[in-house]
Amino acid sequence: MHPSDHPADPSIPIAEIQPSSGGTPRDLTKGPVARTLFAFALPALLVNLIQVTNGTITSVFVGKMLGEAALAATAIANQIMFIVFAVVFGFSMAATIMVGQAAGRKDIAEVRRTTGASIGFFFLGGVAIAILGWVFAPEVLRALGTPDEVYEFALTFIRITMIGMPIAVVNMLLPSLLRGVGDAISPLRATLVNVAVITFTCPLFIPIFGIAGAAYAGILSSFTSTAYQIVHIYRADLPIRLRGEELHLLKPDWAHARPVMMLGFPLGLSMVVMGVSQMGMIGLINREGMETVAAFGAANQIWGFLQMPAFAVSTAVSAMAAQNIGAGKWDRIDRIAGAGIGINFLMTGVLVGVITPFQTALLGLFLPAASPAIAIGAHISLLLNWTHILVGISAIVTSIVRSNGAVMVPLFILVVTAVFLRFAIGFLGYSAWGADAIWAAFIAHALVSTLWSLGYYRWGRWRESSVGDNSSLASAK
Repeated sequence: MHPSDHPADPSIPIAEIQPSSGGTPRDLTKGPVARTLFAFALPALLVNLIQVTNGTITSVFVGKMLGEAALAATAIANQIMFIVFAVVFGFSMAATIMVGQAAGRKDIAEVRRTTGASIGFFFLGGVAIAILGWVFAPEVLRALGTPDEVYEFALTFIRITMIGMPIAVVNMLLPSLLRGVGDAISPLRATLVNVAVITFTCPLFIPIFGIAGAAYAGILSSFTSTAYQIVHIYRADLPIRLRGEELHLLKPDWAHARPVMMLGFPLGLSMVVMGVSQMGMIGLINREGMETVAAFGAANQIWGFLQMPAFAVSTAVSAMAAQNIGAGKWDRIDRIAGAGIGINFLMTGVLVGVITPFQTALLGLFLPAASPAIAIGAHISLLLNWTHILVGISAIVTSIVRSNGAVMVPLFILVVTAVFLRFAIGFLGYSAWGADAIWAAFIAHALVSTLWSLGYYRWGRWRESSVGDNSSLASAK
């Protein structure tokens, strides 16, 4: 019998239809909750560390080799790219949830149907993003009020990055699919491949191609990482591999693309809302001049490290909650939430305590030694470093409610706090506080969204939602 013919028999555990080594998925419905969550989150934390290091390496090369204007350009371009990748990440989270619940039910056929539909959908979406991004990049940069000395750098970086978008989005999807079936090690290895390639190619390409060289290095690293993951999936015969007649699943059929799209659209829209909010704040920051833009870009590199625990733990919580919900083990959900919040609080708190005293020296890694942007960046960091603890708590409880299909209320909370609240404080307070109104807007968002998210987790009706089968998504909250 073909492995895909073991669809829904719950007596056939995942481990019995794949190899016992080289990438065996972890069953997240068993074992001590905190220990299992930490063991699954640790590889995701390392992945995030490496990814942030990856971006840091690029920024160091660009800032030191091409100067402040080029670094400011990458900061602006990265905020724009955040929206693009945020949409993709939203749909990849949906794939994690769908695959995770199917894996929790031991429905391997559904795991593969979701895998095929997702990959086909992502690749075609990547082509569309590439075309639109190339065409409309100038208009977006002008709308953001990009300084003239930064504009050409940013346009070049964005347009070349768009060339590799179809592969880049698949490269983002594959780790989500792997985590959905409980494999957190393969994404770690793929990220190591990614950072190794970009570390080697950035210093080679930038002297030849300028800022375009950084974009070329990113494309090559995405391609290499994707190739590695595909080879590993087939070599280890993981549940998400497709062979023979299963390859037709790569052509997205509506029945299986629809659940991912219906769940992924609000998740992607949530990420877009955050990206638009960031872009709006960048518009305010741009009014302060190139030095503040460069300072914010350098501070963002430091914040990438502070965001690592929240991202890693919320990623692990999402996969773990999805599998347990799929298996009907609701008694473990509150323990997953408590363990996630505790782990995030400890990890992020330690990082804030370690990084804050040395933030001036760290900012100097990205900026010229005599740049006034260093002092500006130190001021921004002092105000905002601690807020990442709160943002992590919000991310964790939101990941859990989304794992059962409750996506609309978290989206509403995000719109109110990240758009209306941020803009109200940033714009209305500007005349009185100047640039500090911008940083106050970030603080207000962190406080209100965390309290609101905790309230919804405790008293909301999200447990009544369901993504346990294809038909249930139409009524997902």
